[in-house]
Amino acid sequence: MTIKYKKSDLEKFEEILENKKNEKKQNYSIKEEILKSKVSYMDSNKSVTSSAIKLYMFQTGTLKTKLKYIKMNQSNEDFEIPVPWFLIKHPKGDVVIDGGCAKEVSLDMHAHWGSVVAAYEPVMGKYENCIDQLKNIGQNINDVRYLLQSHLHLDHSGGIGRFPNATYVVQKKEYDYAFNPDWFSKSAYIRQDFDKPDLKWHFLEGKKTDFFDLYGDGTIKIIFTPGHSPGHQSFLINLPNTGSVLLTIDAAYTMDHWNDKALPGLVCSSVDAAHSVAKLKKVAAENSSIIVTGHDPDAWQVFKKAPIFYYD
Repeated sequence: MTIKYKKSDLEKFEEILENKKNEKKQNYSIKEEILKSKVSYMDSNKSVTSSAIKLYMFQTGTLKTKLKYIKMNQSNEDFEIPVPWFLIKHPKGDVVIDGGCAKEVSLDMHAHWGSVVAAYEPVMGKYENCIDQLKNIGQNINDVRYLLQSHLHLDHSGGIGRFPNATYVVQKKEYDYAFNPDWFSKSAYIRQDFDKPDLKWHFLEGKKTDFFDLYGDGTIKIIFTPGHSPGHQSFLINLPNTGSVLLTIDAAYTMDHWNDKALPGLVCSSVDAAHSVAKLKKVAAENSSIIVTGHDPDAWQVFKKAPIFYYD
């Protein structure tokens, strides 16, 4: 079987590699891992046909910020990052991961986020919220069975309360902390995003529930990865044709974090953050995973985006 990529995809790969040609010690190549994952699954006895399980990659615009807020102790230069979120179509019920920034941000960022806009300025169109974007692919929000929250920071909490039939899955430690954060994290939590009545929450319990298998079929596993926030979690997605995709979310903002060249600009524990990356590296190696970091503007360009494209 021949592996085929669109010309535009290959051009993006080459552009990323060219930009990084001077990074002699790069430990991870997204292009190589995508190819390896494809070959690994071709070598198995699984037939490569269209699957009912699909992963869609979206973003709710970008955030204009400073490099030092993304990579600890680095420069004050301008830096613009994507705000990803994800949909997984599954026969047992569809799953949204995070949801990006809330719809209200696109209407009045200052009213909804307040002073944090000075450090993280959202660039988000009126219809770039998760609900309107799902409508573009014909997704019925009533069919979303779970909303998985990596954590409850303001650029990840935009989907909470938007899906009437969903169970909202979060670490209990994260939920509790969001209501009473330390002073240095307070501006990262917008209480009106998650403090809503009549929501069905399901709380995970850190190490006790680590690698929680959402449907019991290995498709979606939730990994406890504290450090960036006390109850942060990442996601291992196993797709029939693509193979393993590791969504680090903010356990690794960028490939520099993944490759131990920087810490996130915001952490509650640097030690935990470093240990979580090490943990995820082991998971990625064991599963030959494609790595999707939380906010890397270069790496994010490589991946196929909704509404047109998906991984299956």
